[in-house]
Amino acid sequence: MTLREILSAVFLFLLYLVLQILLVRNLVLFDYAFCFVYIACVLLLPNETSLTWLLLIGFVTGIIVDTFYNTLGMHAAATVLMAYCRPLIVRSQIDVPGLEHRIEFSLKELGAGAFFRYVFILALIHHTALFFIEASSLSLLIPTIIRVIASTLFTTVSIVLIQFFTRN
Repeated sequence: MTLREILSAVFLFLLYLVLQILLVRNLVLFDYAFCFVYIACVLLLPNETSLTWLLLIGFVTGIIVDTFYNTLGMHAAATVLMAYCRPLIVRSQIDVPGLEHRIEFSLKELGAGAFFRYVFILALIHHTALFFIEASSLSLLIPTIIRVIASTLFTTVSIVLIQFFTRN
């Protein structure tokens, strides 16, 4: 990675965290759909980022959100799981032969369909872990599944819209 790419990644990291903590934290639809745009900090990292760095960045991102949400590591655990699954999802979903190492995960680079699928699958992994850790019981199975699906759609659409309006 060049210095410019590193500075861009750090800027986006801070931007998504500030956006989550100050603004998106209060976006809740019908007490079921929650928006967690901070996961884009991990989703939009370059493909050449090693698994160790992905896990470390996922953990730091989750701990920062946990600090402001007072959730004792739930976001960190879900974000680390998502970061761990990311290389597998990239290998199975992205069909760009010869460009596996220089893929930029953006709406412009991947196209709307592939980007939506990529964000949706990883957001589903994150939200499933987060809401089932929060529920900590199978007695709340149906409401938890509704929250997972609604929040995954809300987060995915939000990240795609942010990409749509910020990228040239």
